Amino acid sequence: MKRKVLYITGNRADYGFMLPVLRKISVHPKLELNVAVTGMHLMEEFGNTISVIRKDGFGLHEIPAWFDTTDVSPVQFLGSFLTSMTKEIRKINPDFILVAGDRAEMLGGAIVASYSSIPIAHVSGGDVSSTVDEHVRHAITKLSQIHFPYTKKSAERIFKMGEDRWRIYVVGSPGVYHMLNLDLIPPKEIARRYNLDLSQPFLLMIQHPVTLESADAPKQIRQTLTAVIESDVQTILIYPNADLGGIEMIKVIQEYKNNPLIKPYRSIPSTEFFSLMKIAGAMIGNSSSGIVEAPSFSIPVINIGSRQDGREQAGNVINVRYDTIAIKRAIRKALFDKKFRDGICTTKNPYDRGDAASKIADVLAKVEINNNLLQKKLRY
Repeated sequence: MKRKVLYITGNRADYGFMLPVLRKISVHPKLELNVAVTGMHLMEEFGNTISVIRKDGFGLHEIPAWFDTTDVSPVQFLGSFLTSMTKEIRKINPDFILVAGDRAEMLGGAIVASYSSIPIAHVSGGDVSSTVDEHVRHAITKLSQIHFPYTKKSAERIFKMGEDRWRIYVVGSPGVYHMLNLDLIPPKEIARRYNLDLSQPFLLMIQHPVTLESADAPKQIRQTLTAVIESDVQTILIYPNADLGGIEMIKVIQEYKNNPLIKPYRSIPSTEFFSLMKIAGAMIGNSSSGIVEAPSFSIPVINIGSRQDGREQAGNVINVRYDTIAIKRAIRKALFDKKFRDGICTTKNPYDRGDAASKIADVLAKVEINNNLLQKKLRY
């Protein structure tokens, strides 16, 4: 019998970087894939991206839970998600629940799995970032039985949290593997689709709210947009996520929708996103894609604020505070400093370790599911 693996996805980002893993699982002779779709995927404000997932042909299960605009939105989401997910788990009866990252839906899935005696496999544990994201990521690690960290440093952090070494598999980033093996859209064609003038550089912007700074989120994104406009650089802007402050940031973005330099999109398919990244003058904002994937394309990244504090970085990253003048200075360096741009051409990506997708699928197919796996103990 094939093992049933249930992956939980809540937004375009986690689904995009986990897509190669899902494909490997779906064709593995010993595995059967199910995908639980929830959160931002079901929200019109963020492009109703479940329609994109349906095209991939996986077995889908909708978990009706959404984010709203109140200050307790993640808590309310978790309440709805836990109730709905518990009912769906009984129907699916998976052998493994697979989660990735640090979002509320992943924590919720880990909680449901723990109380249902279902082993949890966690991708990207051990990373360091900031605020509640890091707390949630480490909580998922302690609830999980199998760990797939991106780097050796992340693996060592998981070990220091009391996890057995035999549970930890350093696999690298599935997103990097996916990006490097895509058939990217030719520059002229992707430029035509997004109305870009390739005789001039453009920025690829993704800026999310930071939970402990949610009240400042509108001001923070306005500072970035002001810096972009005053720098006179065409910019592809992708909406922020639904964390606290995200809706308020979107309201600010909408104020700039008639500015010819700013081209906002609720969501962009992964192939188009990486095709844009490949030819961008630089990325700007605070998305982990700038830290994890962009180094493999030798793309400068202007990382703004505290969201990625502590995360391993390659030499392509320019860290800058929330300040319009400082951001403008970073834009000039990223786009026009020849010494800096030449220097990052040889930068190594610490998140690139080859075929992460196959490694994850093979472990899920081979690891023994028994009391030794389920009944974790602190190793010290």
